[in-house]
Amino acid sequence: MIQISPETLLFIREHSSEDVRALALQAKKYPDIDMPTAITQIAGKQVAAEKIPSWWAIEKIWYPKHLSLEQCSSEITARYKARLSQGDSLTDLTGGFGIDCSFLATGFKSATYVERQEELCEIAAHNFPILNLNHINVRNEDGVAYLQTMSPVDCIFLDPARRNEYGGKTVAISDCEPNVAELEDLLLSKANRVMIKLSPMLDLSVALKELKHTQEVHILSVNNECKELLILLGQTSPAEIAIHCVNLFTKVTQEEQHFVFTREQEQRSECTYTESLENYLYEPNASLLKAGAFRSIAAVYSVWKLHPNSHLYTSDTFIENFPGRIFRIVNHCSFNKKEVKENLADLKKANVTVRNFPATVAELRKRLHLTEGGDTYLFASTLNNGQKVIIRCEKV
Repeated sequence: MIQISPETLLFIREHSSEDVRALALQAKKYPDIDMPTAITQIAGKQVAAEKIPSWWAIEKIWYPKHLSLEQCSSEITARYKARLSQGDSLTDLTGGFGIDCSFLATGFKSATYVERQEELCEIAAHNFPILNLNHINVRNEDGVAYLQTMSPVDCIFLDPARRNEYGGKTVAISDCEPNVAELEDLLLSKANRVMIKLSPMLDLSVALKELKHTQEVHILSVNNECKELLILLGQTSPAEIAIHCVNLFTKVTQEEQHFVFTREQEQRSECTYTESLENYLYEPNASLLKAGAFRSIAAVYSVWKLHPNSHLYTSDTFIENFPGRIFRIVNHCSFNKKEVKENLADLKKANVTVRNFPATVAELRKRLHLTEGGDTYLFASTLNNGQKVIIRCEKV
């Protein structure tokens, strides 16, 4: 059982914002302090300040070693998952630090947290009551073994471990522990709804091929960085699987971007390609790019796509609710040395993006003598007639 002395708790409180590496080197100065525990808790609180802000403010929360904290969901994605399923009973078969379980459990009358690492179970058993989650039952067991004998519940959640025996990160479903594709039928015999968190690097088409009972897909990005691929399994398979492309923002002033489409709809959608640029340029958010909703967004928002492989769009009029970044085009030029000099000679710094262009960002920076940053955005891309262009923009 984890015990933290009053002296160590005071040390944690007084040094919560200090560099943990520097503190570790000063351990001999504090003989009465359990320094390994203090370092773990201080490091945990520092990660939580950004990743789990509502927990950071609670002094009595205990934190695990770095790897478990690194692998856990952020609060913002856990809260989103909690919106997707409610009912009487929930079982989390891969409990970990307990972030997902704690937020999911708020929508259920009873919940069971299953985790094979004893230390993580002790931390969860300590934290859940502090969070007023007294309806969560903590079980120190192997998730697959527990699954085989458990009573049916309304919802099962799994976040398979994505590290191999050497500690390296894995992506494929078959390389994860447990292999949810092999467990699919057993999972659905124990729950009407199964939610699986997978690597954002996983090819969606491969995931849909392996998981035969997929009902919904949710691709989650935070501040335009793809974080999670969620697969929801159910007893019935829909004719067309809804793919939710979601971009969440940590700033409360920004509303989430949410676009839903199906792969069949993507094939049916009309998409116009252009050989000229209009007044505005649109870059879809990371979830849309991951999902491949290229034709669907062109049809829904009435924008023109620069090229089948460019994944940038343009329009004459401003489309405020486009799910991505929106720019006003200042000018554009070819990759010709003379035109580049005429249109970009005044630039010393810019934010450079490459989409379907025969040069890397680093190569462009070197050629254009640019440093990173500023209020100017350059997009190097290709139009439908094959012309290579550099588009100078400012953010709307």
